[in-house]
Amino acid sequence: MKGLVVKNTGSWYLVKTEDGRQVECKVKGNFRMKGLRSTNPVAVGDRVVISDTGEENEFITEIEDRKNYLVRKPTNLSKQLHILAANIDQAFLLITIKSPVTNTVFMDRFLASAEAYRIPAHILINKTDIYNDEDKDYMDGLMNLYKTIGYPCTCISAKNGDGVEPLRTLFKDKISLLSGNSGVGKSTLINAIRPISQARTGLISESHHKGMHTTTFSEMYELENGGYLIDTPGIKGFGTIDMKTEEVGHYFPEIFKASAHCRFNNCTHTQEPGCAVLTAIENHFISESRYMSYLSILHDEGDGKYRE
Repeated sequence: MKGLVVKNTGSWYLVKTEDGRQVECKVKGNFRMKGLRSTNPVAVGDRVVISDTGEENEFITEIEDRKNYLVRKPTNLSKQLHILAANIDQAFLLITIKSPVTNTVFMDRFLASAEAYRIPAHILINKTDIYNDEDKDYMDGLMNLYKTIGYPCTCISAKNGDGVEPLRTLFKDKISLLSGNSGVGKSTLINAIRPISQARTGLISESHHKGMHTTTFSEMYELENGGYLIDTPGIKGFGTIDMKTEEVGHYFPEIFKASAHCRFNNCTHTQEPGCAVLTAIENHFISESRYMSYLSILHDEGDGKYRE
């Protein structure tokens, strides 16, 4: 019997079968050990084969080939990866200008990972209802930067419903992943898109202006007009994995474009003579913030660090 994994709690999985039932499943121990370096070999979005014994709890016996997946490094298991979700049509990164602040390094790490797994990414800027003129000026600059690179950007207020209606069209008949820092309003947005989901919402930690975690594991919500929206755990940092030094620049579209004119094919864009990327940065065709994010991923090579 085949099905779609719609929820992961860490110890068991909720699978929606082809006939519409939802079945609680577990993974056999030997299945978990088949050379998989992930903390969760089965992920939300996986198409799976489950045992059909008629028991209350079934077992997942096979994972069908994945179209793609999105991973990050866990904080304490640097040699393993954590699969956020699989078989994704598009990824939406929800950010905020304040309460909490989403830094550009986090954004760029997420976007680079999406590029690495060939997942189209879209930036959503939430909480526009609380921004002053200075915040809005920064927001406009941020949008201009990422739109120029090629990433669609949309401003919304999930709390007030501003800008939410057009998202329903974007989500229609797609498997969409929604990610972002803790506290940026993912659950509020899901409840605005799909009120019956009753996704939990959390408060902002006053001491650090960071979100308190409300989602522990990924969960997939079926949308009324077709498609699914995957809610991922709120994350404070995004550790990249499996990016070789010579490939990192491929996941920054503007750096990859400029690199075609570098003197050396294996240019790392750090100190080589004739580097077209460094020239583009000096001439402000590539932003310094994006370049610093590129360097931060380069410095991950071999040290296994998890970075905020």
